[in-house]
Amino acid sequence: MSSGWLLLMLLLVGFAAGVQNALAGGGSFLTFPALLLAGIDARAANITSTVALFPGQVTTGFAGRRDVAGGAGLSFAALVGISLAGGVVGALLLLATPPRFFARLVPFLVLFATAVFAWGSFRRRAPESIRIGRLGAAAAQFVIAIYGGYFGGGIGFLMLAVLTFAGLGLRQAGATKNALAAAMNAAAVVVFAGGGEVHWLAAISLGAGAIAGGQVGAWLLRRVDDRKLRIGVVAIGLALTVGLFLRQP
Repeated sequence: MSSGWLLLMLLLVGFAAGVQNALAGGGSFLTFPALLLAGIDARAANITSTVALFPGQVTTGFAGRRDVAGGAGLSFAALVGISLAGGVVGALLLLATPPRFFARLVPFLVLFATAVFAWGSFRRRAPESIRIGRLGAAAAQFVIAIYGGYFGGGIGFLMLAVLTFAGLGLRQAGATKNALAAAMNAAAVVVFAGGGEVHWLAAISLGAGAIAGGQVGAWLLRRVDDRKLRIGVVAIGLALTVGLFLRQP
């Protein structure tokens, strides 16, 4: 495939990922395998996907800025600080992971992310009586942020659960997790930008498509059955997991 057709393919994949993120989440289940198919190794593909989807996360977080809130005795600023710190740690851990080892680890990470996505999409809501304290909320957010900087699949559902347990209503939890996802990935992007593993043309193509797709997704939000989309994301995740296991030497 010529470079022009490859960039066009990534632009279209980015558009689809942007629509998917706006409607149901899970856009990285499209961008990550597309980058693997483009011949990029697993670690660099993960890094490039993170950078590519970051602008869309910023616009999504900004759109819901009026509903962000702290919880469990933690201010929103404190949650942002925790997310930034965890994102840096996760990104540095990823850069310290040998590419070959990361390639072996990826199928397990994708399987975990798929399981988290399925749990967040189809589980019954947790009892409202479940609450976590300040220390528990801070520790949980820090661990999620480390995972977010390292791989990131399913972080939205993990944060939604923690923020709900921290006492936030669903609307506030949704807006807050979007803003915190942007924060932890901002930290990761800063680390990755100087690491020399970002495939910038691919990231720009994916990112431009994702921004446009996000706008279309926002328009479609009230017109599409998101349950079917979530089932599709889980199916993609499972197929990708099987494919990655089969590709391992």
